[in-house]
Amino acid sequence: MSNHDRNRQALVDRLVDHEYVSDPAVIEALRSVPRHAFVPEGSRGRAYEDRPLPIGEDQTISAPHMVGLMTDLLDVVAGDTVLEVGTGCGYHAAVVAEIVGGENVYSVEYSESLAETAREQLHELGYAVAVRSGDGSQGWPAHAPYDAAYLTCAPSELPAAIHGQVRTGGRIVAPIGDHRQHLYRYTKTDAGLDRESHGAVRFVPMR
Repeated sequence: MSNHDRNRQALVDRLVDHEYVSDPAVIEALRSVPRHAFVPEGSRGRAYEDRPLPIGEDQTISAPHMVGLMTDLLDVVAGDTVLEVGTGCGYHAAVVAEIVGGENVYSVEYSESLAETAREQLHELGYAVAVRSGDGSQGWPAHAPYDAAYLTCAPSELPAAIHGQVRTGGRIVAPIGDHRQHLYRYTKTDAGLDRESHGAVRFVPMR
């Protein structure tokens, strides 16, 4: 077992101990995805620290505990279709793809260069995630309705286009807010959206 592998297993053990994740499928996904492969080469020695890391263009890869928590809240199973807004480096998409299948994850990234890099890295590692560059606030209507959606960047409020592309009964996990952000899980019902808060967070703003 390589140092990266040992460090990844130790990190996930800590996340479980601190109860950031409880779903066995999420735990296994975090154990499987090589986070170091998604961060710039100069940061790979820190890949299994539980903290965000810069990936260029003033963007970051989320801390592993946040990826685990958000994926847990998403409550997806194999075969679910998922929309991701904010591909970044592709790590979070890979974790979700481990659960639902890469061909079921559709990701939108504002930056064309980040989208291209993430697409190449995901496919090199065997994740058939569809990635396109564009305005994430508009979602990706061509593949709707989705069983779930999540945002890795913070809008001031949940974009109507995104919740419009999620089926009734589906979930959306998103950081919402400008200077003060909270992580919310929304469940779409016939009457609208039920919302529950999961604490204060800090994400890059939606572009």
